[in-house]
Amino acid sequence: MSMRLSLCTILFLVILGYADSQLLQDEEQALLMKIKQHFEDSTPLSHWTPSSNLSHCSWPEITCTDGSVTGLSLADLNVVGSVPPFICDLKNLTVIDLYNNYITDVFPRFIYNCSKLVHLNLAQNIFIGTVPSDIDRLVKLTYLNLGSNNFSGEIPATIGLLQELRSLMLDHCLFNGSYPPEIGNLSNLEMLYVGPNSLLQPSRFPANYTQFKKLKTLWISESNLIGEIPETIGDMASLEEVDLSKNDFSGNIPRGLFMLKNLSILYLFKNRLSGEIPQVVDATKMTILDLSENNLTGPIPEDFGKLTQLTGMSLIFNQLSGPIPESMGRLPSLMDLRLFNNNLSGTLPPDFGRYSNLREFQVSDNKLTGKLPENLCYSGTLRGLVASDNNLSGELPESLGRNCSGLRLIKIQNNKFSGKIPSGLWTSFNMSILMLSNNSFTGELPEKLALNLSRLEIHDNKFSGRIPIGVSSWKNLVVFKASNNLFSGSVPQELTSLSLLTALLLDQNQLTGLLPSDILSWKSLSTLNLSRNQLSGTIPEKLGSLQSLTELDLSENRFSDKIPSQLGHLRINILNLSSNLLSGTIPSAFENAAYENSFLNNPGLCAGTQALNLRQCNAKPNMSDKLSTQFLALIITAGVAVFLFALCISIYIIRDYRRNRGLGSKWKLTSFQRLTFTETKIVPGLTESNLIGSGGSGKVYRVAINRLGDVVAVKKIWNNRKLEQKLEKEFDAEVKILSSIRHANIVKLMCCISSESSKLLVYEYLENRSLDRWLHGKNMTSSTVSAGSGLVHHDVLLDWPRRLKIAVGAAQGLCYMHHDSTPPVVHRDIKSSNILLDSDFNAKIADFGLAKLLIKEGEPATMSTVAGSFGYMAPEYAHTMRVNEKIDVYSFGVVLLELATGREANQGDEHTSLAEWAWRHVKEGNAIANALDEVIKEPCYLDEMCCVFKLGILCTSTLPSSRPSMKEVVHNLLRCNNQLAYGEKIVLSEYDFAPLLKNSKRERVFEDDHGSLATNV
Repeated sequence: MSMRLSLCTILFLVILGYADSQLLQDEEQALLMKIKQHFEDSTPLSHWTPSSNLSHCSWPEITCTDGSVTGLSLADLNVVGSVPPFICDLKNLTVIDLYNNYITDVFPRFIYNCSKLVHLNLAQNIFIGTVPSDIDRLVKLTYLNLGSNNFSGEIPATIGLLQELRSLMLDHCLFNGSYPPEIGNLSNLEMLYVGPNSLLQPSRFPANYTQFKKLKTLWISESNLIGEIPETIGDMASLEEVDLSKNDFSGNIPRGLFMLKNLSILYLFKNRLSGEIPQVVDATKMTILDLSENNLTGPIPEDFGKLTQLTGMSLIFNQLSGPIPESMGRLPSLMDLRLFNNNLSGTLPPDFGRYSNLREFQVSDNKLTGKLPENLCYSGTLRGLVASDNNLSGELPESLGRNCSGLRLIKIQNNKFSGKIPSGLWTSFNMSILMLSNNSFTGELPEKLALNLSRLEIHDNKFSGRIPIGVSSWKNLVVFKASNNLFSGSVPQELTSLSLLTALLLDQNQLTGLLPSDILSWKSLSTLNLSRNQLSGTIPEKLGSLQSLTELDLSENRFSDKIPSQLGHLRINILNLSSNLLSGTIPSAFENAAYENSFLNNPGLCAGTQALNLRQCNAKPNMSDKLSTQFLALIITAGVAVFLFALCISIYIIRDYRRNRGLGSKWKLTSFQRLTFTETKIVPGLTESNLIGSGGSGKVYRVAINRLGDVVAVKKIWNNRKLEQKLEKEFDAEVKILSSIRHANIVKLMCCISSESSKLLVYEYLENRSLDRWLHGKNMTSSTVSAGSGLVHHDVLLDWPRRLKIAVGAAQGLCYMHHDSTPPVVHRDIKSSNILLDSDFNAKIADFGLAKLLIKEGEPATMSTVAGSFGYMAPEYAHTMRVNEKIDVYSFGVVLLELATGREANQGDEHTSLAEWAWRHVKEGNAIANALDEVIKEPCYLDEMCCVFKLGILCTSTLPSSRPSMKEVVHNLLRCNNQLAYGEKIVLSEYDFAPLLKNSKRERVFEDDHGSLATNV
């Protein structure tokens, strides 16, 4: 009886347990359907449908344990919205993974209700606000990833109380303050990603972080760390990967780093480390070593030859000296070696390439001697050989022409190489750039070149023979520089069929005969130099049809007859036709001082005016020869009397005018250029009829300075009382910055003129005024503009080639300010109205009233007020008021979007700016082509326009660390225009554009000779 009762009890309990389990599953499935409904715009969850056959535990995003949901992974599903507030109603959740979506929210504190949570991943979303100080309530967490979001404020010290943490990621956010030392208490930590966080205050490496005995990965790049790397970092015996790059560390590299037996990756590039590299190296598991762009001195350690696992090494831009250790040539795993821009000497180890699959070999800008290693391409994997600017000599290895089909780039200019080029090298299948200039190579050019060759530079050698007729097969050639060789014969007609050619330099050879007359295929040609040859005949009229041509040099030849009038249709910047046999009248377009040296030593030439150093055509006889002495005296006497009378009247008029206009103040002129005028030419021209613009800091006038029509632009800050303090500061800032800057793409400040109540800035006058007038039709008609506006006669709407030219020019000016000016300058108000255009649509950055010289060490890193323009202002600037170059990059990205779309900066849609609209357009999967300016969009420009649009997207990334530098912007703009040489990875390819929009971490490996081995992953 009792046994029967027990069986019944057990059966009852089983049925009850099953019922409870089924009830729990039903509740959990209902909650999951509620989560699906919460993300109703997210179609990737459409397969979440209740079924009698399949449990929700079979859904790929769900993990179950004993029939209950323990894991929810919605990673990479493009879900939009916020975190469901009822998510912790799934009582057994241990894992929440929302990685890489478009979730916009503050930190969801209701997650504290997930009492069993051990894994929380919110990375790569759009979370904002601060991380709460009570985050330590998640006591069971072993994994916490908040990276690549917009979290701001200080990192809470309470994270250091999460004692179970194994992995902590706080990288790519907007944190300020400094890294809390309490994180060093996480004794179980194995992975720590806390950089880049470029808005953190300068601080030293937290000393107690070196107590991490279990830590395997330490990534604290670009986080404003200063001082020395502590010696005790060598006590972290478990370290495998270390990235401390792009900080401001100084002092020596700790010896202990190279004694870590498990270390495989070490990035220390872009710091200020000095001294020698530690000589004893015991990190034999090292695979990647990058110490680039520091101040390291001394030799490369011999022990580097022990790094048998090493695949990549970059020591570029240091001051290393001495020979390259012989043993490094025998490293069996080495693929990428970058040693350029040092002081290395001696010969190259002969075994390089013989024992490994060498891909990149870059040793340029050193003092190396001897030959190139014979076996560089022994494995057939070599892609890039860069050894320029050394003292290398001898012939090129034959192996480069036999077993090197993957070779894309050779840059060995400025050495002492000799002999003939290996025949197979000319036609290597993937060859894109061949730069052999300034050596002593001999031989003739082949009939055929590599199909993909775009750049051939062989000038300053001893190449001879004729330019082959087979040149017509060089279809992809963009640049051909063959100056100062021994080429003979005529310029073949076949050369004119190269439609992609932009630069052709054949000067200082022995070419003879006539120039080909049919040259219209040179539609892209911008530079043509055939000087110092023996060419004859007439200058082809069709040169005047090459609208891209800006530099033309035909000097020191035997050209005869007239100069074609069609040349006057070109926008020539550099013209030299001197030392020929030309005759007749020069085209009227060239009768100005800019071309005064363009026609010398042509006895038969004459000019219509006296503007050039040429005899005047049909000069009239001197009238004074026909006048009697008496008549002349009478005229002079009468003239003097009239002059004295007029002078007296003028004195009274001017005195009265100045009194009535308030111009009687004493003016002080400070010049920054050679001037042909004084303040007396400027001040009277400040009239309403000459007014061409006004803004927050003053009015701008167009003032003529002589009778020849030369004009300047004058910016006036004018008050009847003392100048306001704000305007005074803006004036002083503009003078301080512009007076020290010299760059073709930055407006030229000629002088400043000041009095007690007024201040004037005098600039070069730019005929086409500001970009926004042309781009958005500000105050312009649809056909032509009035002469009084100062605008030249062009179509109002800019075509794409001009827009791209403007983008490149403005980027180059901004790049100079950020990277080449000392100290660097942040503009703070980049916008289309502050980009001015000259008569040839060359862009120049203007209006520096808000600019700031970059913070010097020890000075505050923030501004007291926010300055800038709506639609162009970087989001972090308004939030933190920190000033760095990335706020200019954001603003310039908006300008790029304007150029590509034709929209204004505040013209996204009803509630968004252009930058926000462009990001959403791509995020929603819309075709980029649909966002482009329909007025100018043509199939032949579509790729370039898409490329610029993508670059604008990249520049307007929410995270400053995700934006490129202006140097990278210039390179990518040139890439958009197919002008950049091989070597730069296209960061805007379709492959990595999508993850870029989500600020994803990705490896950026540079394949040129101007980049570090890798940046942060």
